Amino acid sequence: MAEQRPDYALVVENLSVAYPLRGRDSTGARRRLLAVDNISFAIPRGTTLGIVGESGSGKTTAAMAAARLVPLSGGTIHLDGEELCALDTAALRRARQRVQIIFQDPYSSLNPRLRAAEIVREPMIYAGRTDRAEQDRIIDQLFQAVGLRPEQKSLFPHQFSGGQRQRIGIARALSTRPTLIICDEPVSALDVAVQAQILNLLKSLQRQFDLTYLFISHDLGVVQHMCDEIAVMYMGKFMEQANRDSFFAAPRHPYSRALLDAVPSIEAQALPQARTQAGAHGYFTAVAPLLLAVSLSNASAAHVHSLQGVSRAVPRRMLGHPRRLLCQRSRRSVCGQLVYLRVKGSS
Repeated sequence: MAEQRPDYALVVENLSVAYPLRGRDSTGARRRLLAVDNISFAIPRGTTLGIVGESGSGKTTAAMAAARLVPLSGGTIHLDGEELCALDTAALRRARQRVQIIFQDPYSSLNPRLRAAEIVREPMIYAGRTDRAEQDRIIDQLFQAVGLRPEQKSLFPHQFSGGQRQRIGIARALSTRPTLIICDEPVSALDVAVQAQILNLLKSLQRQFDLTYLFISHDLGVVQHMCDEIAVMYMGKFMEQANRDSFFAAPRHPYSRALLDAVPSIEAQALPQARTQAGAHGYFTAVAPLLLAVSLSNASAAHVHSLQGVSRAVPRRMLGHPRRLLCQRSRRSVCGQLVYLRVKGSS
């Protein structure tokens, strides 16, 4: 058994997950689908490991296996130095309180029959370590931490926006004070403006509560913004694993380079002189991680704040509305920091 260092929240060694298929192979053995194939990783406490790859590569299966939520075909898992594979049912249930999940869909992951406060309370009830008064205190603290108002505790999930629902999911994940939080594409179902808010919230909570994240995503821009170390997964295997700066500066595996090359990009190009005569009020400079339409109510110009990447001017008449800004996707902005739009001036 490998020596367990106390600064690692999670250590996974030679993890494999296989699902049975119909039929048998040429040797007569039962056919299997090897969803996760002998992967190993370790996450230092208070940091984030990101697993990226295309759909079906085994990212979520690997994360669920690390939490012992799917049967393992091989490997060992250590959480806070404790081997999860050796635990019986009762001990494993107690250990799972230290692992929580933020799901991809913020609506279907919430019980529509429970009010927001009860959704956050539910994990504490199953943990059985606090009385109701203590639970109320923790709920109040978590609602404040994730940016929800106290009066919203009595509302049902359908009364919240998508971003607010995900904040409820984050509060629920924090309610048992976990060591590890698995973020399974937590912002892929949200629009870009809300994505930035949720990602910044996750980073703030990580610093506040000393959290460790296992972050699953296929968006390289999100991964670079969130993760300290990155593992590229393809067909159940890790193709490459490196720290964030090394990976984006010089990816070494061909599949890693293919992922980066697959990011949509636009090249800067000069517009014809006849079209640029519209001046500052006829064109907007646009750049953002994803396709985004930003309403510019009572604004005469848009200024891009924290600009990194290629930008181009977009004529207002192309947008279908004189007060709407179309932001394009830029390769550099996807691989760089999130870009925010600041409206300045008035008409």
